[in-house]
Amino acid sequence: MNKCLIIGGSNGIGLSMALQCAQQAQQVAIVDRCEPDSVLPENVSYQQVNLLNNDFRFLDDYADIDTLIITAGFGRVTPFEQIRPKEIDNSFQVNAVSVMHVLHHYFPRMRQANPFYCAVMGSIAGLVVSPLFALYGATKAAVCNGIESMNIELETAGSANRITNVSPGSIKGTRFNGGANDLAQTQALANEILTRMQARETLFIPQYEEIFRGVLERYHDDPHQFGVDSYNYKLQNGRLSSRPQLKIGYLSGTFDLFHIGHLNMLRRAKKYCDYLVVGIHKDASHKGKTAYIPFDERADIVRSIKYVDEVILSEPEDSDVWTKGIVKYDYLFVGSDYKGSERFNRYEEYFKDKGVQIIYFPYTQGTSSTQLREVIDRK
Repeated sequence: MNKCLIIGGSNGIGLSMALQCAQQAQQVAIVDRCEPDSVLPENVSYQQVNLLNNDFRFLDDYADIDTLIITAGFGRVTPFEQIRPKEIDNSFQVNAVSVMHVLHHYFPRMRQANPFYCAVMGSIAGLVVSPLFALYGATKAAVCNGIESMNIELETAGSANRITNVSPGSIKGTRFNGGANDLAQTQALANEILTRMQARETLFIPQYEEIFRGVLERYHDDPHQFGVDSYNYKLQNGRLSSRPQLKIGYLSGTFDLFHIGHLNMLRRAKKYCDYLVVGIHKDASHKGKTAYIPFDERADIVRSIKYVDEVILSEPEDSDVWTKGIVKYDYLFVGSDYKGSERFNRYEEYFKDKGVQIIYFPYTQGTSSTQLREVIDRK
């Protein structure tokens, strides 16, 4: 390994692999939505990317890598009817669609004679029936099947490179399904995955002989009974999760005379969250101004932006949206010029024990609403 890209390497098994790769490779790049949970060595960099945005231009920054590891993914154990529609979209986007885009980007490199190492996190849930884990299992089944098929294409093309499908059961020491990070528990598995990847193995199931050989045999002998047993096991062991896997963000604005500054703020906000709600002010009277564009038209413009999931009429106070239960957001986004103001000092005090983080975005130089208003007013 020389230059390694790890997508989803900010915590858990991904972070363990990044730290291990740093001991072997010259450069390691972590791409993830959240910052890494550990102090990184000098040869490890981090770039914030939210795979939900379906924007893979960031891969152009890593054109010369020779190692690709994808560990990004999420899922929860719950009855299928309790999953929100947006969770379905997000799960397939992160767990499957983004994986296919990334592999497609680097597949021509894999077909070449030069060594290219690749490992992708599948799951045992993608190899067997998994009731109460149906959505996650479906996304991982797509990944497992795709990798198996791609490896055949690499073989018939005469390439020695392979994609290693790493399909574990549960992994201790990660945040997956409500767990906690513990690098001490993931280090040994991270080392073994790297060893299997460098040996170009096509499938690695941790604890195969100890546990999963028997699991797979029971599944193939009687898939229906296996599914019933799996269902009962999850219920009896209290593995169900009632909390949707959606980090919700909220910001408000007038969005009159929509311009690049507005777009930049929406783009930045969506890097942090799974679901972005935007509150639109009915008018600009709170700033002593007049809105040139009617509310309904401004709402339609913002609603059409790909980073926005929902548009609502704003409340007088951003905190009212949370307090009244309109949107129980996890992030509140605002421009940095509000930091230290009486209003946002009050918000920070109010939200400090409610799990809400306020993110202050610096304003970028360029077109502004004030500039556009001045031009219109001169006309």
